[in-house]
Amino acid sequence: MSDAARHVLDQALQLTVAERAQVAAELLASIDGEPEADAEQAWAGEIERRAERALRGESKGLDADEVWNRVDANRLPS
Repeated sequence: MSDAARHVLDQALQLTVAERAQVAAELLASIDGEPEADAEQAWAGEIERRAERALRGESKGLDADEVWNRVDANRLPS
């Protein structure tokens, strides 16, 4: 890590947790680049389609315990 980066990190670590989270989010966003212009609209459309399927009973949901069991089963050992 360069001296400049180390200095920035040292300064950032003196911030509150909330401020560090904001800085981290901005840094990550700068790496990802600009979002596609229609990405937010596409996600909103997908959410709406999924919600409509659920309301019509076409999409069966999962119990939260089942979801967490699946997550735990897919975790790699430490």
